[in-house]
Order: sequence, then structure tokens, then C-alpha cells
Amino acid sequence: HALDHDLAMAAFDTVKAKWGKKYPKEIKSWEDQLPTLLTFYKFPALIKEAIYTSNPIERMNKEFRKRLKPMNSLTNIDAAEKIVYLDTIDYNERFADRVIRGFGDLDVKKKLTELFEERYPFSTPKEE
Repeated sequence: HALDHDLAMAAFDTVKAKWGKKYPKEIKSWEDQLPTLLTFYKFPALIKEAIYTSNPIERMNKEFRKRLKPMNSLTNIDAAEKIVYLDTIDYNERFADRVIRGFGDLDVKKKLTELFEERYPFSTPKEE
């Protein structure tokens, strides 16, 4: 729940000092993956909660399970893929106009655009 990357690093150092001797493999694993684990600190604080949680992914997986469960004997993998595809299209249409908290903010949109252009510099057309 740290407010920024530096505070998160300080919190990790505290955890490491307290638990490092008792759980050395786990702490080492976290330490090796800290850049990945703390990636969301690169994004604006308003959307941190939305990208930190996996609730939207879990909700979508629940939709897939609900749809596929009654169909115990699908003829092949293509049939299952088609159901997942159609459910995905339906899900996207139902929630197309919904804006997740924080993503509607103009400063957030600007920062996300900057991050995208930094990562994919030639993917956006340049004005002439």
C-alpha cells in the first residue's frame, strides 16, 4: 500500500530485514522480481488500484466458466474457442461505455499516452 516506488522499496527492505533469515528463498525470489512486481508504480496513482487488482480478469474468467460448464462434451477445442470468442465480444459490448475509475481523468490519459509513445515510438502517426 506504499504511495510511491521509493516507499515500496523501503517497505520491502523492512520485510527483508524481518523475514529474510526465516524465508530466504521467498525473499530472494521477490527481490529478483521487484522490477516486475512494482511495475504499476510507473502509472498514475489514480489508476493504481484498478491495475493492481485482478478483479476484472476474475470476473471475465467466471463468465467463461459459467458458459462452458453446462457444455461438458464439446466436440473439439475449436468449439470451446468459439464460445470464448463470442462471450468476449458480448462482454466487450456490454461494458464498452463503462469507464473504470481513474481512467477518465485527463491527466491519466495524457500520462498513459506518453507511456505508450515511449514504449512504442513508431506506432502513432506523426503530424506533418
